[in-house]
Amino acid sequence: MTRSIIALSGPERIDFLQDLVTNDVTQPDRLAYAALLTPQGKYLFDFFVAHDGDRLLIDVAEDMADQLAARLTMYRLRRKVQIEVTDLAVSRGTGPAPEGAMPDPRHPDLGWRRIDREGADDGTDWDALRVALTVPVSGVELIPNDSFILEMGFDRLNGVDFRKGCYVGQEVTARMKHKTELKKGLVTVGVDGTAEIGTPISIDGKPAGTLFTQSGGAGLAWLRFDRASEAMQAGDATVSWRGRP
Repeated sequence: MTRSIIALSGPERIDFLQDLVTNDVTQPDRLAYAALLTPQGKYLFDFFVAHDGDRLLIDVAEDMADQLAARLTMYRLRRKVQIEVTDLAVSRGTGPAPEGAMPDPRHPDLGWRRIDREGADDGTDWDALRVALTVPVSGVELIPNDSFILEMGFDRLNGVDFRKGCYVGQEVTARMKHKTELKKGLVTVGVDGTAEIGTPISIDGKPAGTLFTQSGGAGLAWLRFDRASEAMQAGDATVSWRGRP
């Protein structure tokens, strides 16, 4: 998936972003994975944040860059922050990391990322890797104004910091973490056959979830745990889930 880079500059850039997003973005020596939510706690955008001298660089899906820049501008008010969509690109891979690359914070097996002008990729089968590691992406499993990030595994993927203090949608996210047991969520399932991304999953005629990315006899599915089993249907495909380990 092609990525774009948004640059935040100005003396209040760090505090400004820190007040809005789900993760701690104050650490200059690491790449942070974070999301911007609605006030109701629903997903809007996910991205990586890197420190680059007197700028913060936001690595986001290309088709979401302008929308994210507009949303950040809406929140800026009188803060001393400049927001610009740049012509920088993202290179990534799972082999030896080149100079200037940083580890993908979501999982060690997701390799490295580097902001540059090349936008190179080492040919990794990213869909297969995401399915194996249960990693969602924006516009496929992560649906704006619909997904809840804890149902999509953001705590497991190091995408939310429950100690950082307030951010947009924080109250709903904290309540889901501490006061409820998740009854729905993204999991890796077995898939016998193929189905279109977004195909509903059912069991005995009752809705049980949605099937998304598939690779090598497996797939990512958002399931209702109380209805999920080893014998579900998604179109012509048979979907199986053995439950939580």
